[in-house]
Amino acid sequence: MPSGPGVQSARLLDSSTLGFSTGISMTVPGHRAERLAGQIRAEVAEMISTGLKDPRIGFATVTGVEMSGDLQHARVSVSVLGTADAQQKSLEGLTSAAGYIRHELGHRLRLRRTPELAFVLDHGAEENERLEMLLQKLKKEP
Repeated sequence: MPSGPGVQSARLLDSSTLGFSTGISMTVPGHRAERLAGQIRAEVAEMISTGLKDPRIGFATVTGVEMSGDLQHARVSVSVLGTADAQQKSLEGLTSAAGYIRHELGHRLRLRRTPELAFVLDHGAEENERLEMLLQKLKKEP
């Protein structure tokens, strides 16, 4: 086995001696993803209420944002009042405006890499209303 400074330093820099796992984690440490998700939620909500002129977008409320571990993708949950058809049209309008919204987010938040946005319908308010109606029915029954 050859000896010398090159062989010894290669052995010292082995991943097992440094305590690294064999897999590479692509997540951002700390709470940055949570902070960025909150900022994106606030900015997208403001853009939807004042900045977008698409007639397909009805009364939409941003209920949450989920970030990927590498901060390259964001899933924006949106609650839309109205029928299923109105909700679908609003979702189509938001999806078509995703490029503009992403561009504006990059400027407003001064991000080097703005995450790709995916809009999804949030049915949480509808589910809460349905459960509330069921509970009211149970209260009325003897």
